[in-house]
Amino acid sequence: MTFTPTREAALARLTAFTPKMGRDYASQRNYDRPGHDDVSRLSPYLRHRMITEDEVLRACLDAHSPSAAQKFIQEVYWRTYWKGWLEHRPSVWTQYRAGLSQALNDVQTQSGLRTEWEAACTGDTGIDCFDHWARELVDTGYLHNHARMWFASIWIFTLRLPWELGADFFLRHLLDGDPASNTLGWRWVGGMQTVGKTYLARPDNIAKYTEGRFRPRDLAAFAAPLDGYPNPDRTPLPQSGALPKGKVAVLVTEDDLTPAWLMDQLDVAEVAYFDGTRLRSPLHVGEKLASFMAGAAEDLAARIGPLTALDTAEDVAEWAKGHDNVVMSYAPVGGTADALPASITKVIRPYDAVAWPHATAGFFKFKDKIPKFLRSYDDQLQLL
Repeated sequence: MTFTPTREAALARLTAFTPKMGRDYASQRNYDRPGHDDVSRLSPYLRHRMITEDEVLRACLDAHSPSAAQKFIQEVYWRTYWKGWLEHRPSVWTQYRAGLSQALNDVQTQSGLRTEWEAACTGDTGIDCFDHWARELVDTGYLHNHARMWFASIWIFTLRLPWELGADFFLRHLLDGDPASNTLGWRWVGGMQTVGKTYLARPDNIAKYTEGRFRPRDLAAFAAPLDGYPNPDRTPLPQSGALPKGKVAVLVTEDDLTPAWLMDQLDVAEVAYFDGTRLRSPLHVGEKLASFMAGAAEDLAARIGPLTALDTAEDVAEWAKGHDNVVMSYAPVGGTADALPASITKVIRPYDAVAWPHATAGFFKFKDKIPKFLRSYDDQLQLL
């Protein structure tokens, strides 16, 4: 299984999967089958907005009724919800990074922990399903969502490894890894996101949804919630910057690789590109992820023209000083956002501006607003 890092490939995948977005998806999405043909595999492209949620939802609703495609539409919005939740509480990302730093220090000083961590990352634990998923992730940059949940549960409750190290392993390899979905998903499995509610990987559930490929033994039978910081109070959402008049420079990052929506509103003098993928982890990112992002940068240049390549955060700051006005699509909470100068005007996409204010509590309250979101996009002539 490969992911070609181009917008053309993303659109082709969207076209191919659209007929399955209705009841087929709802009935088959939980099965982790070789090839993963029962799920869209659009997530690497959506993560970097090589295609957008608007485009995916439009294709879905052109082919299916909202009721028939309810499950697929909700899955698109899960990623939106996680991002909005973290925008309200960015300190959770900061706490995760601090916990990861401590865990990596412990790996250096505790030989037993280092051995167990390395075995988990290389797929040498002796738990056949877990080892398969570890190798699949490194080899392909992808895991089925159900496998991600099982994997995180086994990492935390059976192997008893620090959850931050597992979240980091995912971010170093997943082509669709992003700070919000990844951090909050691992917190949810560990019982910190929905306080006291954990996710326990059960052998019978794994056997059912892998259709007998795996039936692990000796998994943890109980999942006590991890200790951790309580969910912080919400903070105000960031405000979208106002578009300046006159000549502007545009900064593109890996968080939004279809910048035409923004550039079409501006008089653009120069475009620069900063790929902050390496900032997802203190460690080196995986070969598949690095290769995918290199190809995505080439595709971006082929679509929009010459780019000024900026390799480091210091390069971004120095480049920005040379322009009176620098504008970019807003980078959500994460390593890239942490590296960007405050002086850059950051403009939030309308899709996010509509949904993020409602990501204040649990997903089930948020999903009740989905029909409202869709009507709002229709009013903006973006959807339906």
